[in-house]
Amino acid sequence: MHIFAHRGYSSKYPENTLAAFKAAAKLKITGVELDVHLTKDRKIVVIHDEKINRTSNGKGYVKDMTLKELRKFDFGSWFHPKFQGEKIPTLAEVLDLLKDTHHKINIELKSDKFVYPGLEELVLQEVDQFQLRNRVIISSFDHEAVKRMAELAPDVETAPLFSYSILNMKWYRTLFPANALHVAYRAVRRRPVLEALKVGIPIRVYTINDKEQAKMLLHLGVAGIITDCPEELYEVLNK
Repeated sequence: MHIFAHRGYSSKYPENTLAAFKAAAKLKITGVELDVHLTKDRKIVVIHDEKINRTSNGKGYVKDMTLKELRKFDFGSWFHPKFQGEKIPTLAEVLDLLKDTHHKINIELKSDKFVYPGLEELVLQEVDQFQLRNRVIISSFDHEAVKRMAELAPDVETAPLFSYSILNMKWYRTLFPANALHVAYRAVRRRPVLEALKVGIPIRVYTINDKEQAKMLLHLGVAGIITDCPEELYEVLNK
């Protein structure tokens, strides 16, 4: 079963920072997962929330600040003083860090709350700059964004995200072409997801940090998990 480090190695490093991705890159896991937003000057930055309040010493929306303004803030100290000075990374910086590794890179487009016109094209430009089309997965709760990416780059793997199950996963894929489905743990035992598994649709489950849950998903036949604890779960699942 494939293991993806959620926002990098986020149980031991500040999430979505170069420190977290460097640590994940040293592991034998399948890949990493990260989130992207657009700044005021249309730069792609790696951060989960729409606001910087939770993961920095600053306040405000990413969309209202330029990259230069965002770089003034500390994105590491909130996690632990030893990470003081961590800056918000750009997508290009993370791709550059991972380009020579074996890891797949799951890029989540965070356009489900704010519309970022042209985000798909800009992400694809960055991916192509590092020649990584065969190693990226594009996911989002914004299923229109997933569809646009699938139309722009049919050769790039796409995966809509679901908080809850829907009535017919197989039918849904005919509306929104996708290579895989990313679902919350609470949706896994629902009939539509189990039926999708039976017909061979790859299912990845987030965010799994519990060893027993991971073992259950392995036996259930899911394609992969996204976890804050990649090293620990790799050891459990590869015994």
